[in-house]
Parts: sequence; C-alpha cells; structure tokens
Amino acid sequence: MSTERTEHIASRRARHHPLAPPAWLLSALKPTSAPIPWAAVARAAIALAAPLAVGFALDEPEYGALVSMGALSGVIGDTADAYRMRILNIAVPQLFGAVGIALGTLVFGHGWLAVGALTLVALVSGMISSIGTVASACGLLLLLNAVVGAGLPMPQPWWTAPLLLSAGGLFVLALTLLGWPLRGRQPERAAVAATYRALADALEAAGGPGATFDERRQQVTQTLNQAYDLVLGRRARIHGRSPALVRMLAQLNVVIPLVEAAPAAHLRRRPMPPEIPAAVRELATAVEEGRTCTPELNLPEPHTPAERAVDAALRHAANIVHQPEPDPFNVDDRLGRPAALRVRARHAVRDMMLSGASWRYGLRLALCIGLAQSLVSLIEVERSYWVALTVTFVLKPDFGSVFSRAVLRALGTAAGLVIAAAVLAEVPRGWWDVPVMMVLAALIPAFSAKGYAFQTAAITPVILLLSDLLNHSGFDLIRPRLLDSLIGCAITLIAGYLLWPESWHTRIGDRLAEAVDDAARYVERAFAPVADEEALRVARQSRLQARRRIYRDLSGVRSEFQRALTEPPPTGTRAAAWWPLVVAVERIVDATTAARVRVNHGAVPPAASEVDWIARELRSLAEGVRNSTTPVHVEVEPQAAESSVLGPVHQEVAAARAIARPNP
Repeated sequence: MSTERTEHIASRRARHHPLAPPAWLLSALKPTSAPIPWAAVARAAIALAAPLAVGFALDEPEYGALVSMGALSGVIGDTADAYRMRILNIAVPQLFGAVGIALGTLVFGHGWLAVGALTLVALVSGMISSIGTVASACGLLLLLNAVVGAGLPMPQPWWTAPLLLSAGGLFVLALTLLGWPLRGRQPERAAVAATYRALADALEAAGGPGATFDERRQQVTQTLNQAYDLVLGRRARIHGRSPALVRMLAQLNVVIPLVEAAPAAHLRRRPMPPEIPAAVRELATAVEEGRTCTPELNLPEPHTPAERAVDAALRHAANIVHQPEPDPFNVDDRLGRPAALRVRARHAVRDMMLSGASWRYGLRLALCIGLAQSLVSLIEVERSYWVALTVTFVLKPDFGSVFSRAVLRALGTAAGLVIAAAVLAEVPRGWWDVPVMMVLAALIPAFSAKGYAFQTAAITPVILLLSDLLNHSGFDLIRPRLLDSLIGCAITLIAGYLLWPESWHTRIGDRLAEAVDDAARYVERAFAPVADEEALRVARQSRLQARRRIYRDLSGVRSEFQRALTEPPPTGTRAAAWWPLVVAVERIVDATTAARVRVNHGAVPPAASEVDWIARELRSLAEGVRNSTTPVHVEVEPQAAESSVLGPVHQEVAAARAIARPNP
C-alpha cells in the first residue's frame, strides 16, 4: 500500500458520510493497480485443466480432480521471482500438504477423534506459520489438506491422495521451471536493476516535494530489500563458485553509497541535474543486459558536499557495474552471510517454541478449528469441511487484518458462488469441465493480483467444481457453501478476533517505540569518533547494517499500520493518528544519513554534545510513544541553528516530537 493511499484512508476517516460504507471496506475492495501476471495465468490454466483431461481420458475423474487440487495449492504459492525461491515456495509446502491429507484421510469418519486431531494440527500449523513466509505456506497447506482429508472421502489406500496432490503441486513446479534454462539468473538481475531504477526515480524527485521523495525513497528500500533477499539468500557458500552472483552482489553493494547520498541531495532543495538520474538508469540497463564495456559518464561538475557525494558514488558504481569479474574475496557482505540451513532451522524452531506470539496464534487457530469441527459434529452441516476451510483462510494475521479478511472472505465467497452456480447449473459434467477449468483457473493469478476479495471470488468456483467431481453433489453445493462460509467467518471473528484483544502497545506501539530507539542509536553510531582507518571501516560497515535494519523494521511497522488502518475504530482511527510518526522516523534516519554523507565530503562535523542531545530527544520520544495511545499535536521549536550539519535532523526531531507529545 503506497503512502498516498494510506494517507487517503486516514483522511477519509475524518470526513466519512454516515450512510456510506465504511472507509476500511471501500479501501479493501478497491482493486490494486498491479499488472496481470500473464505467464502465471497461462501456467494456472494448464496446471489445473490438464490433470482433469488426463483423468477423463483414463476414466478416473476423481484422480484428476485430486491432482488439480494439488496444482491449485501450487498456483497459489507461486509468488516468488527467483527460481530457487519458487522451488522452496512450491515444493516444500507440498511435503506438509501430503502429511496433512494423509492425517485427514486416516481420521475421516472418526467423529471426535477427527476433531482432536485437527485441533492439534491447527496448533502446530499456527506455530510454524510464525517462522517465515515459506513456513507460513507450509502451515497453511498442512491444515487445509488435513481439513479436506477429514471432510471428504478419499481414494484408498490411504497414500493415494497424498501422492496425487503432491503430483499436482510438482506439475506446477515443473511448468514454472521450464523457463529456468533460458532465463537463468534473470530474476535476480532484474531485481538489482529495479533497485537502480527506483534510485533514479528518487534522485529525480530530490529537491522537490517532500512527500514525493519520501514515497520514492520507500520504493528504493523495498527494491533493495528484495534484491538483497534474492541475491544473498540463494548465494553459494563460496563466492567463487558462482561468478554471476558475485557480480550481482558487487553491483548491489555499490548502490548503497548512492542511496545514502540521495537524502543529502534532497536537502539541497534544488532539483538534481537530469544527467544524474539518466546515468543511474543507464546503469540499470547495463546490469540487466550484463554489459562489460568501459563506462562513459558525462556528469556536471560537483560543488557542494552533497553533490560531491553523489558524483563520487555514481562514478564508483559505474566502474563496478561494468566490471566483468569482481574479486570474489573482496565483496563485502552488507547484511551478513546467511548461516547454514540447519543452523537457521534450529534457531527458527527454538524461537518458535519460546515465542509468546507463536503460541498465541497457534492457540487461536486451534480454538477456532476445534470449535468449527465440534459445531459440525454436533449439528448436521452438509459437507462441513468448508467451515474449517474458511477459518483456516481467514485466520492468517501475516496475510492481513483478520477482521477485514473475514468480511472480504464472505463477500468474495458470495461472488464466487454466483459464478459456481452458473457453471454447475449450465455446464454438463464431463469433458466440458476441462475448458471451463482452464478459464476459471486463469482467473486465479489475475484476480489474486487485485486483492483478497477478488482472489476468494476466483478460487471459490474452482474448489467447488473440483469438489463436485469428488462427491457429485452438483448445484446442491451452492447454498450450503455460503452458509458454511458465514459460519466460519463468524467463528473467526468471535473466537479468533474478539476474544483475543491485543493492546495498541503490544501490537504496534512497542514496535514503533523500538524503531525510534534504533534511530537514536543510529545517530550516535553515525557520528561516533574513530581512532584509525580500520576502526573507520568497521564503523562504516556497522552504520550501513544499522540503517538497513532500521528501514526493514520500519517496513514491518508500516505493514502492521496498514493492516490496522483497515480495521474499524478504535484500532483504525488510532493507526491513522499515529501514522505521521512512522514517516517522521524515516525522515530522521534520512536526515542523519545525509548529514553523515556531507561530513564525509567536507562539511564540519557536529559537536558530541549536539549528537547526545538528539539521541536523548529521540529516547524521550520513544518513551512518549510507549506511554501514550493518542498523540496530541503541539508546536516544538528545533534546538539548533540551521547552519549546523545536523540542522535538518533537529527539524525532523522537532516535527516528530510534536506528533508524539503524549495526551496527559
């Protein structure tokens, strides 16, 4: 969600017509402007329709439906760009899905044993979902397939369904990897080039309106995070084994000085010469095309410290970008070399077991699944697995606000049922299901890019068509599915949302306060005295890592704020009131980085007492955030002269203090 859209949500809360739909709902239903992933559309159509065709050809439509059901989970999980990450995103969750369907099949028809087994699976699923993105997909598929296996009769013997569903997921993976020999490292290279282009946009906005520069700088942070995740996360243990990754890492590292220089250029309050962003875009093209020619730069003569910083960083970047073979042992690791997989796995499991948030989410999910399964065991609900499926999809806090997802799930399911009703009523079962499935499957990636309600509307008719091939209920599926969805949403809202209230401080306030504390430490680190060249190198590396860590943390805070903005009062209105402070903290870090860059290129360094005063103010600000739930806007005068290199930092700190003055 962009800054403009977030501010639009916040502003609408203040001027909302009483008879109009709530602002959070209108915002959630507004389709995003993301482009349609046509390659994913084609893969989904083939992956879900081809197994049905094979099943009909072999006179085993149920087997074809199960393979297509496995392919559906692979299509939903295919969200990464780099091929190595796509293997993880698709293949690893399939293993958990196979375990889930096997467990569900074994407890099918066993009444309360099935209730207990699914409740335990939900606890495990919820806890492992807190580890990370891939683990979240694994937990989701583990529980979804367990619910399906416990709710629908599966072919015998028990291992048949796990085998067929896994085959469907691996079929999607095979289709996805067809382009690997041709594209190779293209996703990583494109991510590095995207970072350069985002930086060019930020430099083009430097000196202009602050909101425009802030938004483009946030885009730089996002693209830089993604590029580092792709390059570092899949890098070989020894640099020399992968020269292509070494070169991309070097190209990514040299963009950091330019990123640091951008805020200093913005504080000049004059637009950058157009030759500079044009040169950065030329570097992006060189990265994407793998050029190794001698760079030709026609840059204007620099005069100020900020201009000299941009000029020096740009010339150095041009040399590295066009360098054919960087020294594999002289490439700094800006974020730290990833630990061995088993070490990271051990740490992840330990953190999960000791995390209160992990246990809380696991218990919430287990409670809701237990209630759903108990309800359908006590009350006759036709094809009752859909209630637990709805709970599983909705109760995913890492996917967005639980409250808004429940509402959007109900609306999306209703829309999907309209499509399913037309298909089940008008299309005869048999070979006609194959072209219909091609069309419906193609809608999943296309609609998923537009929002959760649209994704639900696309997935619902596909699941119903596949379910009909398994249990032959026909049009009679429609009404029970809507009722089941409403029951599942109600269980989630009551047992998974209202009964687990999290205080504002637990959810957002403490994280925001910690980010302000990190900003204080960053200011101290940026201007800490150094004794020699080695200490200077170490200090610079430490400062780079600290700045990247702050921006990553603030990115997480932003995501949580954006989820909170889609909820009804008081959470949504409180998030809207505190939102400006998130922007203010980012501007403080930018201003500090700009001051450090200017000092590096000739500006007078600040006095230690001035640095200490700013750090104290920021820590006081963090304490104010911890002790207040409602900000009161007051005027606060900056405490330093404009001539000081830290003058802009004082201005930003004063603005942040004005926002976060606690309400007595």
